[in-house]
Amino acid sequence: MDQEWVFIDGSYIRVHQHASGARHGFERAIGQSRGGRTTKIHLATDANGLPIDFKITGGEVHDSQVAPELIELVGGADYLIADKGYDSETIRNKANKHGMKPVIPKRKNAKQPSPDFDSYLYKLRHLVENMFARLKQFRSIATRYEKLARNFESMIYLACIIIHSKVN
Repeated sequence: MDQEWVFIDGSYIRVHQHASGARHGFERAIGQSRGGRTTKIHLATDANGLPIDFKITGGEVHDSQVAPELIELVGGADYLIADKGYDSETIRNKANKHGMKPVIPKRKNAKQPSPDFDSYLYKLRHLVENMFARLKQFRSIATRYEKLARNFESMIYLACIIIHSKVN
C-alpha cells in the first residue's frame, strides 16, 4: 500500500425500497433527502487508487463532517487530496496535525487563495473516483439491499478485498 498520497471523497448509493424495515435499535445508515433514500460511502484511497478505509453514513451527512474520522483512520501520509467540499480550516488543521499536507482547492467565494495548492496532485484525484466506479460494479453495492449498516459495510469490505486481490 502506497500512502504517500491519500485521496478522500464521498459517493451516494441509492437504497432499494426493500432495504427499509429493520428493527429499531440497529444502525441503518440510511438518510432521507429530496432524491430519495440514500447512503453515503466516505472513502480514502492510496496513491495506487486502492481503498484504505471507509465510513458509511446516511445520505444527508456532508463530506466535511466525516473527514476528521477518515483522517484518523488513515493515520499518516505525505499529502491529503480532496475536493472543494472538504475546504475548511478544521480539516486542514487536522491533516497538518497528522503530518499531511492538504491539497484542497479553495471555494470560489474564499477570501484568500491557497498559495501552496498543487494542481498536479489535484488532477490525480480521479483515482478515488475510479475506485467508486469499481465499487459500484458490484450489484449489492450499487443498489443497497441490506437493511442494517453492518451488513452493508460487510459487502463493501468484501468488494474491497476482491479489488485488492485483483480478482475482477
